[in-house]
Amino acid sequence: MRAERDDAAQAGTVVTPSAEFPPLGDEERAALGRIGERWRGPRRADDLPVDPTLGRHDHHPAPTRFGRLAPIDMFTVAQPGELVATGAADLPGNRAGRSVARVRRTLIGPPLSSASVLYERMRKLVALPVLSSDLLSSVAYGPEAMLAVLVLAGSAALGLALPLAAVLVVLMVAVGLSYRQTIPAYPHGAGSYIVAGDNLGRTPGLAAAAGLMLDYVLTVSVSVAAGVHAVTSALPGLDRWAVPLGVLVIAVLLAGNLRGVRTAGNIFVLPTYAFVVVLLVVLAVGYAKAASRGFAPLPPPSAPAAEGLGLLLVLRAFSSGAVSMTGIEAVSNAVPAFRPTEWRNARTTLGWMVAMLVTLFAGLVGLIHLDGLAPRADETLLSQLGRVTFPSGPGYAILQATTALILLLAANTAFNDFPRLLFFMARDGHAPRRFLHMGDRLAFSNGLVALALTAAVVFVAFGGHTERLIPLYAVGVFLAFTLSQTGMVVHWRRRRGPGWRRRLAVNAVGATLSGLVLLTAAVAKFAEGAWVVVLAVPLLVLLFRRIHRHYDRLHRALALHSPPSAPPAECDELPQQVRHLVVVPVARLNRASLRALAYATSLGRPTLAVHIAPAQDEADRFRDQWRAWGDHLKLETIVSPYRSVIGPLAHYLEALHAASPDLTLTVIVPEVVLRRRRYRLLHSRAEQRLRTALRALPGVVVTSVPVHVT
Repeated sequence: MRAERDDAAQAGTVVTPSAEFPPLGDEERAALGRIGERWRGPRRADDLPVDPTLGRHDHHPAPTRFGRLAPIDMFTVAQPGELVATGAADLPGNRAGRSVARVRRTLIGPPLSSASVLYERMRKLVALPVLSSDLLSSVAYGPEAMLAVLVLAGSAALGLALPLAAVLVVLMVAVGLSYRQTIPAYPHGAGSYIVAGDNLGRTPGLAAAAGLMLDYVLTVSVSVAAGVHAVTSALPGLDRWAVPLGVLVIAVLLAGNLRGVRTAGNIFVLPTYAFVVVLLVVLAVGYAKAASRGFAPLPPPSAPAAEGLGLLLVLRAFSSGAVSMTGIEAVSNAVPAFRPTEWRNARTTLGWMVAMLVTLFAGLVGLIHLDGLAPRADETLLSQLGRVTFPSGPGYAILQATTALILLLAANTAFNDFPRLLFFMARDGHAPRRFLHMGDRLAFSNGLVALALTAAVVFVAFGGHTERLIPLYAVGVFLAFTLSQTGMVVHWRRRRGPGWRRRLAVNAVGATLSGLVLLTAAVAKFAEGAWVVVLAVPLLVLLFRRIHRHYDRLHRALALHSPPSAPPAECDELPQQVRHLVVVPVARLNRASLRALAYATSLGRPTLAVHIAPAQDEADRFRDQWRAWGDHLKLETIVSPYRSVIGPLAHYLEALHAASPDLTLTVIVPEVVLRRRRYRLLHSRAEQRLRTALRALPGVVVTSVPVHVT
């Protein structure tokens, strides 16, 4: 599996629509050739009654006398034997489906060709705000989360914010340098899942993936909750609408990201840059005012001590402030989303992100200390800082507007990385394969929808309160940090290239500091809700391993060689090996059943008709009708005195299968197709019930012969 990943990386980005269709291995290709040598069947294409390439339709469509609109070609001929579907081929055939398709295209745009995947990349100026929105927005609630714990010991404990912030800055720089080294070492995407899995083993890799998935879900929930809180701080009348507003924001983010990476990036560029500029102005004005009084800190408001100042409280405050680092791994996860040279552009972007984070975080903590501010339940710290810095004029309103925007859009980082993580996991068989699929706009639509739904559920369950979600936040992300950096230590020890000792030391420092924060957050916040993440990670790892076990079993069963446990009727690989018995259930003799009987007989295989009668009189009457028809096929009548149809028929077919396990039973069911869906409730849909009942039987094929009623 690792070799396949390296091959994909050497060929270019591993994020490609073709990932849904992995190539055959050498052993399977050899088995395929051996099977083909024994295959006997029609070989000549010109023997077919139709032109399979539609090559005759190489003209341009034109209006006819029956209509002014020209018909649309659904396919074009690329080369002999190959067709290319046009965009019109994706449109549904019915009116309701076309209406839904038009609404969908209005919301997310027209579909993009697979060849456009190379153009759906981000340049550095776009990638910086898109991937840093989570990281930079966390300075809006990270310092407040730290101070909210310190103030529990009284206003005097707020002075510890400066040394704790200094330690956090060291941690930010160390982890940032570690990920800068990880990016060139894994230029195809250096997510914690890949790094930990390659160097530490499957289980640590899955644990890192579980931590990241929880982090991404909480990123959306916490960012939206903080953004809504910023709005309600400025407009208290909207407080009762906080939860519906948050759900609406998640829906808007989903719609924006479904439009594609490049389009979503262009949408989120301006708010991020505006937030950074406004914060820099706040810091400049605030420190200028502090300089005018000689940088003398103002006393904070008096607050009674609810807890004693001890080591546990300090550790809780430190781990709460560490949430300001969430999102620092986003660039390493999204290396393939950059324009070439991908790893170099990604590393430059990460360097700018860490520099901006350190500047804003340290500057805000220092300014809050100088202005003597303390957390309040009815107003955020950033809002208080804005009122002090801009007592008049539009400055405060601009700060709150940009803060609300960046917090609401910070979840976009998770919308970029969560589907990509699921893509890598699905490629390795640890997540459902539907997450490999790219949608109309070359975005991982299934992953985006899964993230939006999960985050919305978490947001609603916690009532949109940031303080309830923060304790869940740090454990998952620092678990991923620790495993990723530990994996890089093993990576450098194995490779031992030029300068490997220096690189190993940098990653070892990052791993050590991240591990300390992980233990601190898990212990200090265990009772506050961190136990949920501590319990969820091993459960998710178990789920991922079960999914992989299922796909591994499925691959062995479908490989190009008959597994020893396969039923005899499902070991046939050659046409001449298949022995058929065609069974046609007949409820009554009408046009639908006669068409099914005619179709079955045309196959040239032994055919048996089966009729289920509720009483002996009905069985005799049907046999008379059968003889009147001509008794062309063998008929088996089954009397069902309890009036059940599907059960006796399924058991009869099961008995036929048990008598000849090497026989392939083809059950042909007549099906009435109605033009109007509203009439379907008037019919029993027996063919679907029969298909469900027979699904577990090996060597049984159920097909239907439709008869359309117009």
